[in-house]
Amino acid sequence: MTTLAAFTLGVVLAGCTDQGTGARAEGTSETMNEVRGTDTKVLWVGDSIAGAEAPAVKAALEAGGVRFEDASSDGGGTVVAGSEKITKMIADDTWKRLARSIESLRPTVVAYQITTYDWGSREQQRMAYEKLVRTTKDAGARTVFVPAPPVRVDDFYKQHTPQMRTAPRIAREVAEDSGGAAVFLDSSRLWGTDAAAQKAQRAADGIHNCQQGAAAFAAWFSTELGEEENFTPAAVNIWAKGSWTGDKRYANLKCDS
Repeated sequence: MTTLAAFTLGVVLAGCTDQGTGARAEGTSETMNEVRGTDTKVLWVGDSIAGAEAPAVKAALEAGGVRFEDASSDGGGTVVAGSEKITKMIADDTWKRLARSIESLRPTVVAYQITTYDWGSREQQRMAYEKLVRTTKDAGARTVFVPAPPVRVDDFYKQHTPQMRTAPRIAREVAEDSGGAAVFLDSSRLWGTDAAAQKAQRAADGIHNCQQGAAAFAAWFSTELGEEENFTPAAVNIWAKGSWTGDKRYANLKCDS
């Protein structure tokens, strides 16, 4: 990891600790062996944005005794089979992958980060999210919806902006109507809604994140999920500077340049 990457992660670590993000961030000297275990098992689903967050989320959750499996998919990951051929193909693949992962992991939580490919009408989005909640519930797990962070809207995304805006709203409604089978964790409290803002912590491509953004998200997500699932997240200083920071995803995003 370069000096720049180490510095930015240090900023995240200090900021999260000062704010108490990551339970036990009170300046203790706990080691991973002292972290209380949990029966929570998280299946992480989404597109390549979720994939760029996954190394840090894995480090944070596993440091807190949570089992984690990354089922995100580059260039896909959506559960919404919209009217376009590409979304139908992607959704079909996602549902097949999801079934295999649920069978192998037996998760207690299926965390779905709404993808930038959740294109479809509001009804198509609602049907897909309700299906996800049913599928997860039938497997004995709970669905956690997380909106994607704000992204730079280029020519590829421009025509789908309205659908990208409605997706998190529909997911929130589905969670609220689920009778406790699903929950919506509003990550806009972390990222904001402007991809160009410093708070959004986007990589140079304006879409994905580098190590600092991944660490900030992992600290926030593990704390929020811990409150929902009744486990104590590991303190940020246990995991934030781990080997995950050298994941090849970040080199591909030119994070270390």
